Amino acid sequence: MTFRINNLNYNLTELVRRLGYRPIGYTPQNELNCVRPLGGDYPRFHIYLKEDPRIITFNIHLDQKKPSYEGTAAHAGDYESDAVKQEVEWLKKVIYESA
Repeated sequence: MTFRINNLNYNLTELVRRLGYRPIGYTPQNELNCVRPLGGDYPRFHIYLKEDPRIITFNIHLDQKKPSYEGTAAHAGDYESDAVKQEVEWLKKVIYESA
């Protein structure tokens, strides 16, 4: 699921940490890759953030389990589940209340 917010000069790393996510690096597409485990390592919410001068794009899904095969990124991911929708609403609430 994708959503966008206005970029009010956020520091992306500080923003995701405030939201309870852990940055794990940048993708080749220059997206900040972040996760928020829901217990152990999995399940976990997984966000890719893309920043431009005016907009921050959040691309979020729920990783249900670790990738099945070594060397692949395939996993059991939920992109439109109720849990993902609730997480998006919570993220928006926290972001806009702190702006």
